Amino acid sequence: MVEKIPGRPIEPAIYAYSKKGRRCYRPPESDVPTRLLDELLPPELRRKNPPALPEVDEPTLVRHYVRVSQLNHCIDVGFYPLGSCTMKYNPKLADAVAALPGVNDLHPLLPEGMLRPALELMHELEGYFSEICGMDRFTLQPAAGAHGEFTAIKMIRAYHKARGNPRRVLLVPDSAHGTNPASGSMCSYEVVEVASDERGNVSVESLKEKLSEDVAALMLTNPNTLGLFEENIGEVAELVHAVGGQLYYDGANLNAIMGRIRPGDMGFDAVHLNLHKTFGTPHGGGGPGAGPVGVKEHLAKFLPVPIVEKDGETYRLDYDRPSSIGKLVAFYGHFLVSVRAYVYIRYLGLEGLRAVSAHSVLNANYLVGLLKDVFHLPFDRRCMHEFVLSGKAQKDAHGVATLDISKRIIDYGFHPPTNYFPLIVPEALMIEPTETETKDTLDAFAAALLAIDKEAAEEPALLHGAPYSAPVRRVDEARAVRQLNVSWPEQQ
Repeated sequence: MVEKIPGRPIEPAIYAYSKKGRRCYRPPESDVPTRLLDELLPPELRRKNPPALPEVDEPTLVRHYVRVSQLNHCIDVGFYPLGSCTMKYNPKLADAVAALPGVNDLHPLLPEGMLRPALELMHELEGYFSEICGMDRFTLQPAAGAHGEFTAIKMIRAYHKARGNPRRVLLVPDSAHGTNPASGSMCSYEVVEVASDERGNVSVESLKEKLSEDVAALMLTNPNTLGLFEENIGEVAELVHAVGGQLYYDGANLNAIMGRIRPGDMGFDAVHLNLHKTFGTPHGGGGPGAGPVGVKEHLAKFLPVPIVEKDGETYRLDYDRPSSIGKLVAFYGHFLVSVRAYVYIRYLGLEGLRAVSAHSVLNANYLVGLLKDVFHLPFDRRCMHEFVLSGKAQKDAHGVATLDISKRIIDYGFHPPTNYFPLIVPEALMIEPTETETKDTLDAFAAALLAIDKEAAEEPALLHGAPYSAPVRRVDEARAVRQLNVSWPEQQ
C-alpha cells in the first residue's frame, strides 16, 4: 500500500517574495517624446501610479517559476491516461525544428515573396492531411479542435444557405464531446441528440427517427467517444446523405485509424483534426493549439481565407474567394504547431503512421484485459485507442466513487483518467494509453488500479481523503468553477 505522505507546501504567488527596490531587469528609458505620448495616449487615460508589479531579483524569479512548473503533472513527467483528451508524447525532434531561427523567427507580415518556404510547408501539410483523411482541401487556420468544429459547421451552414436553406437542426450522438453541441449552437442550429445502441454504436433506429430535410449535418467521431468503431458507419452515411445532410467527422479519435482507413472513404464530407491528439504537437496549458479542417470538393469554395495555392513553382495566399466564410484568426493559423505536425508526418512516413494506430489500439486492448474483471466494462467488445470502464460496482459495494479512485491514483504517481464521461456510462473512467507507453508502464498503471480496488474494500476512508502526496489536497472542483475568486494587490 502507498503510504499517506504529507503534501508538499503550496508555492505562494510571486508577490509573496516582493521587496521594494529589488530588480532583475531595468528597461531603458522611453525614447518617445512626451508630445507624442500626449497625442497617442491622452493624460486622462494614463495611470496615476505605476502598476503594482512584484519587485524581485532574478534568482528568486527563476526559482519561483521552476518550482511552480514542478507542481504540475505533465506527459514528460509520467503516464497521463486522460481519455478523449489524448495527452500524447511530443517528440523533441519536432520541437527542435520549430525552434530553428529560420522557422521560429519568421514574421507573418513579411512580404509574401519572403514567405515562400513557409507557404510551401503549409501547402505540403495540407496535402498530407488531405491524403490521410480522404479530403480534397484543407485549411490550417483554426486555432484548436473546438475552433475547427465551429469552422466546419459554419462551412456546412454556408453550403446549405447557398442552396436556398441553411436548415435548422444539427444531430449529435449522446456520447459526443461537449464541444459538438456547443459548436452547433454557435452556428445557430438546434442541437438534437441521437441515442446509442446496446453495442455502443449510434442507434440506426434513433437516427432514422431524428432525420428530416431540416437536418443540416450529423456530427460524429469514428471510433466514437466510447472508444468503439461505428459498425454501421456506411448505413449512417447513406441515411444522412439521403435527406441532403452532411456528415461531419470530429477528428478527436483519428489516432486509432490513421493510415488504415480514411474518414472521406467512410462517407464524411468535412473533418477537423486535433494536431495534439494525432500528430504529436503540444496540448493544454493555455498555449497554442491547432484544429485544421478538411472538406470534400463541394464544400471547398467555403473554406476560410486565405488558402495557399501553388502556381507553377511558386506559392501564394489566395484571398479572392467570394463564397468563403471569411477569416478566422490573425494571419494563417498557429504556424509552429503546424511545423511540428509536418515533422511528425515526414519522420514517420505512411508505415510509421500505421504503426502509431496499431500500437495505440494494442495498448488500449491490453489494459482492458488487465482491468475488466475488476472494473465493469459496459461494452464488452474490442476497443480501439481508448476505452470506458465503470466504477459503479465499487461505489455500490463500498461507497467509493470514481472521483475517489482517480484522486487516489495520484498517490501512485499517475495522472487520473477522465472521470464521468461519457455521461451514458455511470461512474465512468475513460482511459487512453496512446501508442508510446511501454508494457512496463501499462502494467504498473493496471497494478495501481487493482490495488486501489482492494483499498476500496478494506479501507474506503483512505480513498475519500486522497490524494496525500500532491501539493494540493482534495478540493471542491465544482465549487471552484462556479465561484471563481481572484485577488491581486491593490493599486491605483
